[in-house]
Amino acid sequence: MSDTIHIQIDRADGSLQRLIGLVERRGFHIDGINMADEGSFRKIALTVRGRDAGRCMDNLGRQIDRLFGVRRIGNDIIQSEAA
Repeated sequence: MSDTIHIQIDRADGSLQRLIGLVERRGFHIDGINMADEGSFRKIALTVRGRDAGRCMDNLGRQIDRLFGVRRIGNDIIQSEAA
């Protein structure tokens, strides 16, 4: 099962790299990313799934919320074909 996290992120140097690094370090695979520029920020739809059943999306969301220049808009649970 995958989750899609909707994020608004500043267009600061390294902001996307920090976001992707955090997701991977927290034990999640990135299955897809969709970005759109909105002036001074980007809107990102990040589709992720845990490496194992012990990974908690709520914990990942709280960690994303703490990143500088990032605002999580919400997350949706989706069923992937690989699940």
